[in-house]
Amino acid sequence: MNLKLLAICGVLLAVLVTQTGEAQAPKPDYKALAATGILERLAERSGVYGVPPTAKVPGFIADAGWPQKLPNNWIIGQVGGLYVAPDDHVWIYQRPRTLTSDEAALTTATHKSKDGKPVDAMGFSRPYGALGDCCLPAPSVMEFDSNGKLLRAWGGPADPDKCKAAEGCVWPATEHGIFVDHNGFVYLGGNNPNGNPNGSAWASTNGADGMILKFTKDGKFVMMIGGPGGKGPESNNKDGGRNGTPLFYLPADITVDPATNRMYVSDGYGNRRVVIADAATGKYIGHFGAYGNNPVDDKAAAAAGDWMADFAKGNMKPAFFRNPVHCVKISKEGLIYVCDRGNNRIQVFNGRDPNLGKECLNPAGEAGKCGFVKEQAVAVKTNGLPGSAVSMNFSTDAKQSCLYVGDNSNMTMYVLKRDTLEELGRLGRSGRETGEFHWLHQVSIDSHGNLYTAEVDTGKRIQKFIRFGDEGCSGSGRKTVGGVLP
Repeated sequence: MNLKLLAICGVLLAVLVTQTGEAQAPKPDYKALAATGILERLAERSGVYGVPPTAKVPGFIADAGWPQKLPNNWIIGQVGGLYVAPDDHVWIYQRPRTLTSDEAALTTATHKSKDGKPVDAMGFSRPYGALGDCCLPAPSVMEFDSNGKLLRAWGGPADPDKCKAAEGCVWPATEHGIFVDHNGFVYLGGNNPNGNPNGSAWASTNGADGMILKFTKDGKFVMMIGGPGGKGPESNNKDGGRNGTPLFYLPADITVDPATNRMYVSDGYGNRRVVIADAATGKYIGHFGAYGNNPVDDKAAAAAGDWMADFAKGNMKPAFFRNPVHCVKISKEGLIYVCDRGNNRIQVFNGRDPNLGKECLNPAGEAGKCGFVKEQAVAVKTNGLPGSAVSMNFSTDAKQSCLYVGDNSNMTMYVLKRDTLEELGRLGRSGRETGEFHWLHQVSIDSHGNLYTAEVDTGKRIQKFIRFGDEGCSGSGRKTVGGVLP
């Protein structure tokens, strides 16, 4: 093991020691633990692999002791949103309603179901009270420091007072997408069509999620952009939401450009566009679809079926985004990266191009037209549902030379050279152990280049990967991203 990795391992052991917190917990024996080879195995399991000899990439090792133990017997469900703020605090947006009855076993019958039976706040039947000694659903929004200590938690079924209908706030039926901007505001989305509410005590009955909610870091409601009940095809609706804001339909992700205070929303699971709005007022500025097209041709997209229909025909450049348009990220120089998850690709746009978001036609996908820059296919043989490109982020070296792209079907993260979009390596494999993924859903990064990931389905966890070695990516790699490694 090299010296840098050994130093990282020493830090991890120290973290494990300091996080026990139990008065009667045995103290770890450093020498005994080191002799087992536990850290070497962790490095092997959770490190980058598949790196060609022509490339250099950062190294990573999973922090098995992150995050720290949650208070109050709390447990988290699926993690719909993850973002590391400029102060390196890690924010997650989790789904308490995805917890199973045995996972949320400490809840008690505080409500009644539609048929009058006693249920808890999640809608689970509780005819005899609590089922076990653990656990309680945590609030939906949670803030951790870089060491994994929980700092704040608010909102959702466990903390409904943060979102009151009388104040113009409607909590989403399914939590999806979180962003903390340069002014300290927290934005939340939702992606549930909610056509047939499940009848749980805390289920939304307001129709489909079509809103972005804006809060302070302490959970004070600021405003709603869009509104509940939106339904597609509404991809060209500019002001159908609350207070003349654009109406969304199952939005997936949010980001704000600190240079312009423009908010970009990947809209999303129902619509097929990225919406540009003013982050201060929520007012519409523009929108664009694949290759910068505006208006978005929803009828043609719906008639085209899923990705595999195009793939079988050899059509590798569908002129539209397929659902879900799952993420939107902005680089330092103002390039906008979009996860077109349903088409197994990422597309890049110039956020400083005055044509982006305006009426513009580019059905052939010409670079330099309508703000479109380039694209990269990601694991093209993956079925379009659930698709491949789920989330991404940039390394923190000066050039942001690495692009980390999560794949929630193939359960891995690709390390790309950002300027060429070549694959230089991978992080993580399918599995449930530390450093592996089950339904990888979100990818974020702190100022030191440490990566954070979040999982949905039955994964229901967040992980931290500590960076060591190189800060950025260099050299050359594979032109094709994804697929079976040679």
